[in-house]
Amino acid sequence: MIDRLHVAAAQYPIRAYASWDDYAESLGAFVAKGVATGAGLLVLPEYASMVLTSVIAAPRALSAQLAAMQPLLPAYASLHAELARRHGIHLLAGSIPTLREDGRYVNRAWLFTPAGAAGFQDKLIMTRFENESWGIASGDSLRVFATELGTLAVSICYDCEFPLLARAQAEAGAELLLVPSCTDTVAGFHRVRYGSQARALENQIHVVQAVTVGDAPWSDTLDVNIGAAAVYTPVDRGFPADGIAVMGTREQPGWVDATIDLKLARGLRRDGQVLNYRDWLRQGAYTATRAQQVDLR
Repeated sequence: MIDRLHVAAAQYPIRAYASWDDYAESLGAFVAKGVATGAGLLVLPEYASMVLTSVIAAPRALSAQLAAMQPLLPAYASLHAELARRHGIHLLAGSIPTLREDGRYVNRAWLFTPAGAAGFQDKLIMTRFENESWGIASGDSLRVFATELGTLAVSICYDCEFPLLARAQAEAGAELLLVPSCTDTVAGFHRVRYGSQARALENQIHVVQAVTVGDAPWSDTLDVNIGAAAVYTPVDRGFPADGIAVMGTREQPGWVDATIDLKLARGLRRDGQVLNYRDWLRQGAYTATRAQQVDLR
């Protein structure tokens, strides 16, 4: 168990690529810049993989794009695994639509370690676009990852807006929540931002949000990308009063990095100004039955 960790969250630039080699070279250079911040954990955003639709000249039809992406999965995983090994880092790859054996597509984010281990988290609660227009299905399991950096969890974009998911991960030992996101409106960005901050407050843990930035006129899935990466903290003594360790400039490609104090957060859960994590259970006494209606008309 480590006490402090330097992390970097991507403001990942969306652009078209001429070939797989062009993409791999660009990703390698981008990751190297993240490593140069001194971070031992790098977080890439949701659907960063979809820039590859430019490489394979995938049709604009959304369902056809899902099928066209599948042959790239092995190379995509291998590339990120090699970057994690080469730089000696833990790397959360941009999530990628993945066809399961049951015939459903899920939105899957892989976490790679420098030693070659890997684990994934599927998105669990789908947006209307994913569910109604694109045909991406919900995953079926919530996970945490025991690593040399501590116990990490992943909450993909919309998932972070549902507090019981992060709570279950925190109760399973997660001290750091990674939120890869992809939002195409200012409102969408703020929903994920405030969801991430709320999860940090409730569970007295750190949350790292990564975002996509830039436009993709060739893609109906990545068309517009809005947001700013950030590292959120508990809101208590020893941490920023607004719960924001660092936040990037919106729509500007690059990395946002910060050193997080895991030991200090552990101490808050035992003896903070408030005890959000412990007091979560007190809600049950008031929510076990329906709220009483009082008629003031």
